Amino acid sequence: MNPQQTSNSGRPTARWGRLIAAASCLLALAAMAIPGAAQAVQAPSAFTSAELARAERAVLAADVAGTAWGVDPATGTVRVLADETVSAAEIGRVRRGAGDLSPALTITRTPGELRTFLQGGEPIYSTAGRCAAGFNGTAGGQDVLITAGHCTSAFPTWYADSAGTALIGPTAASSFPGNDYGLIRYVSSLSRPGTVICNGQVIDIIGARNPTIGETLWVAAPTGCTSGGVTALNLTINYGGADIVHGLGRLTACTEPGSSGAPVFTMSGYAVGIVSGGSGNCSTGGTTYFQPILEILNAYGVTLT
Repeated sequence: MNPQQTSNSGRPTARWGRLIAAASCLLALAAMAIPGAAQAVQAPSAFTSAELARAERAVLAADVAGTAWGVDPATGTVRVLADETVSAAEIGRVRRGAGDLSPALTITRTPGELRTFLQGGEPIYSTAGRCAAGFNGTAGGQDVLITAGHCTSAFPTWYADSAGTALIGPTAASSFPGNDYGLIRYVSSLSRPGTVICNGQVIDIIGARNPTIGETLWVAAPTGCTSGGVTALNLTINYGGADIVHGLGRLTACTEPGSSGAPVFTMSGYAVGIVSGGSGNCSTGGTTYFQPILEILNAYGVTLT
């Protein structure tokens, strides 16, 4: 759906469009620092864990859309990424909100806009938006499909085709904002194997686990299967309009609009997460934020199939 259109939830979808591109360099030292940011970097021992937690809460309270942040153990600071929609005044608001802990913030700029990936692509469709299928499973004796919460919270019914003739089923559960995951309950006879297709290869999903920094993961998005390294965990993203999500991982794989809910996995067959949003694209390079899978399974009592 077009970013200027309004979803059937009554909320303008432009709010979804704030968050895609800002995430690309959250922990990258090569990102262009805003004036004064270099002076903000402190030695790892400069701030206590309690002080860093206070600094994170200050960034959250500033409520600036187009920002992403988390503690960087390498520098002992809170790294804040600001996309191109964030004004100098808003950056000033973030720093002022941190008060005497402003030096604990390392703020960097990145081109583009952070956003979720509700728009474009396939393979699952609502009446006004398109997302991606994540992993199949069972919960409470029913077959379910895991996907992004910003998809399921916005639309009640899902189809396997854009014409709306191949019914998957209704939204069964949603957790967004705060988290970004949801369930669709199968009510049709559509095939729902416990596999992921990546560049023509069928990957059997044999289990689930948490991600680790530095490992390579794959994303089976509607626009293609890509891979990248995990560069950060437990990040908070402000998508705008009070849509703030905690506990996300960051992956250097590119994804594009339509990829929300797409599976993040290992080639050895372990489910690791689902796509929440990202930055950039697969032509010039991009970054993906993902919701770890174990939290979803535990929250809803889902067993992968």
